[in-house]
Amino acid sequence: MKSDPTFWLLARATGLTAYALLTTSVLAGLVVKSRPLGRAIKAASATQVHRTLALLSLAAVSLHGLTLVLDRTVDIGVGALVVPGLAPYRPLWTATGVLAGELALLIYASFTLRRLIGVKNWRRLHYLTYLAFAGATAHGLMAGSDSGRPWAGALYLAAVGAVVAATVWRVLVPPARPTPPRRPRMTQGAT
Repeated sequence: MKSDPTFWLLARATGLTAYALLTTSVLAGLVVKSRPLGRAIKAASATQVHRTLALLSLAAVSLHGLTLVLDRTVDIGVGALVVPGLAPYRPLWTATGVLAGELALLIYASFTLRRLIGVKNWRRLHYLTYLAFAGATAHGLMAGSDSGRPWAGALYLAAVGAVVAATVWRVLVPPARPTPPRRPRMTQGAT
């Protein structure tokens, strides 16, 4: 009797989806201050898109974990989703993915705690996004069953390239300054 591959396929799809959403969330976060499109995107809109993408990424990570638990290809228990190293499948790289997911959750929770912990500490915590992204990349490359395929390699290369390029842009290009409000022009003869 052949096993049903549904959950294995869903696990792969949700893992790749989570990675794509994480990448776009990181890029949206970098756009908030650097604003490469000038004033075409308002900072508040970019922030909301960033937060929404981060939440969707966490939802996809949750689905990724759930489908791995439901799949019978590899025996992964619920505990392996929260305790790094419990998964029998490529334990180091699976643990890296668990840690990246937990770090991403902590960073997302910091949005709510921003006033409590202060903007300076919130920014410091937010720099850990790079570590979460690197961990997710390493997890995907080393534990992902599709990593050897050319399209998957291209996906990871494009994601890392885009994040590096956006980071360099943010570091080298000063943030867009808000334009002062226009004052009405006085016409001659106006009283």
